[in-house]
Amino acid sequence: MPRLVSHPDEVKIVSRRFGMGATDIDRYIELGGYEAARKCLAQGPDWIVEETKASGLRGRGGAGFSTGMKWSFVPKQSAKPKYILVNGDESEPGTCKDHLIFLHDPHAVIEGTIIAGLAVGAKMGFIYLRGEYRYLLEITERAVADAYDRGFLGKNIFGTETEFQIITQTGAGAYEVGEESALMESLEGKRGVPRIKPPFPAVVGLYGGPTVINNAETIATVPHIIYMGAQAYCDVGTPRNGGTRLFCISGHVERPGVYELPMGYNLRKMIYDVAGGIRGGRKLKAVVPGGSSTPVLLAEEIDIGMDFDQVGKAGSMLGSGGRGGDRRPDLHG
Repeated sequence: MPRLVSHPDEVKIVSRRFGMGATDIDRYIELGGYEAARKCLAQGPDWIVEETKASGLRGRGGAGFSTGMKWSFVPKQSAKPKYILVNGDESEPGTCKDHLIFLHDPHAVIEGTIIAGLAVGAKMGFIYLRGEYRYLLEITERAVADAYDRGFLGKNIFGTETEFQIITQTGAGAYEVGEESALMESLEGKRGVPRIKPPFPAVVGLYGGPTVINNAETIATVPHIIYMGAQAYCDVGTPRNGGTRLFCISGHVERPGVYELPMGYNLRKMIYDVAGGIRGGRKLKAVVPGGSSTPVLLAEEIDIGMDFDQVGKAGSMLGSGGRGGDRRPDLHG
């Protein structure tokens, strides 16, 4: 299980409720929960999309595409139902950020899913969790049931005429369903293999309807953006990379764990200051900067900012937020 750790350089936005009992709906509301959804109901879909664009939020599942822009691709009119699909499969080795969100703040995922639904005119959302996260499914299902009991989900959410429903689902442990179209195939009860694109999910997605697919961290971030304001969130990060990221630091470091740091935070500082350096004072050989599917960076290449653009220029990818330092000689030519 990932450790709940802390460092002075952290900027706690997504993780601000971690360890504060926010799985309880009353506590979540006490800490400002569901106020963002109420505000979005009053402001309307166009405002939600523009505010999300202005925040600089980019997909935290690995692709790094603008979240607000993705939402804007969904057609306003559709003969088929629209859907929101939250990807909490998290099968990338070394990545465990979504685990902590579901463990400590499941209502943030629920509220973010509601807001995404309001943004594109969807009435149904699915939260898809990794198959091994059975105990997290229990926590999430309890949170969903509590949201229904309070009238935050259902036919008339928050006392309005707006409908939004949420269904939870777990996978069968297949790494491939982390890919968005394979995730839809799995959810439809078929073998979880990727679809040929185009068409893209925003137009033809789940059950043939327009579908927004976002990573759980992306969705959980949205209520915080609405709550604090798009510009304030954007200013935390770097140009074109707004806000913070939950970075999963593992491998041969002194203080492994999940840390919430500003986008663009220096990788060398992340390893040697935040994570305490290489265990036992050994020499760093290489770093996997964004999960096992991302190209390795050698020790001399880690003086870079951790955002989508800077890591891309360095020849790798920011990926799903999992990174590991390694001192094995086979990773250094």
